[in-house]
Amino acid sequence: MRRDYFTVDIQASATDNDDPTIAIVYDGPTGELRERLTKVDSGTLDGEEIDVTFRRQPESDGVLSLTNRLTGEYVFEATAPTADIDALVSAADAQEDPQFTVRLTDGEGESRTYELRTLLVYDHDGSLLRGQSLIPGGVEL
Repeated sequence: MRRDYFTVDIQASATDNDDPTIAIVYDGPTGELRERLTKVDSGTLDGEEIDVTFRRQPESDGVLSLTNRLTGEYVFEATAPTADIDALVSAADAQEDPQFTVRLTDGEGESRTYELRTLLVYDHDGSLLRGQSLIPGGVEL
């Protein structure tokens, strides 16, 4: 899927009712996205089966990726501002129970919401930036 099919809006500040949020709108062929979000047993991937990573680029934007944790396959990649990802990680990390939400809306208006605790941030060479990532306590990488 092409990155330009995705629009990413990051709301870094948490409110009383909502965690920091990455809202992603997909306006490409709906069947392709649904296929990538479908498990082998025909169910839909849930938050425990999705990994979110961000790879910094030399310019101000980077690449936000969602992958299927069980297979390692990319669900999709989208362009996102580095400063917004940094703000989201800081806001989530400042909470008593650090977490964030990914809300994915397809071209037909159907939304899926994932509550997540891990967002791994890498530099442009592929090295993990632990201090700039959201990693729950007790997780060994």
